Amino acid sequence: MSTTTHLMTAEELIELADHGHRHELVKGVLLTMSASGTDHGLVTMNLSLLLATYIKANNLGVALAAQTGFKLESNPDTVLAPDFSFIKKERTPPRTTSYAELAPDLVVEVNSSTKSRRYVERKAAQWLSFGVQSVWVVSCQNKTVEVLSANGSRVLFTESDVVTDEDVLPGFHVRVFEIFN
Repeated sequence: MSTTTHLMTAEELIELADHGHRHELVKGVLLTMSASGTDHGLVTMNLSLLLATYIKANNLGVALAAQTGFKLESNPDTVLAPDFSFIKKERTPPRTTSYAELAPDLVVEVNSSTKSRRYVERKAAQWLSFGVQSVWVVSCQNKTVEVLSANGSRVLFTESDVVTDEDVLPGFHVRVFEIFN
């Protein structure tokens, strides 16, 4: 007896009802995740507001809301969705109801108690492998922000530090404690 596994496409994923879950696609395999908790939501919103306000005020490009999907591979398809993303103005794709077929310049992944550190590390490495310039890993438990760059550098910012990322967001700075309050 043989078993055939159907690999899902990005087109099928975008039509999928969420039923209270979040979905991503890795090499055609559907990943289903539970909705995030309150701490994750508050931290994601705080940082998203700070980043989006700066990006818009300085006409740097587009800030995209949590769970906006990016089609990063085809045949089989990979569609990932970060907690926040930014695409520089010169790379901004046309608006569409489908997934953008490019890697953002910046992604933020918030690590709450529902996600293991190893999962978030794998996802950050995955983003970088697809061409993202900078990944911010935000830890709700440790109240830290780690900035991982495409050039291989990693900088850990603690609660008393000021986060900067001059290569991707020139001039942007925020005190880490503001993200968690």
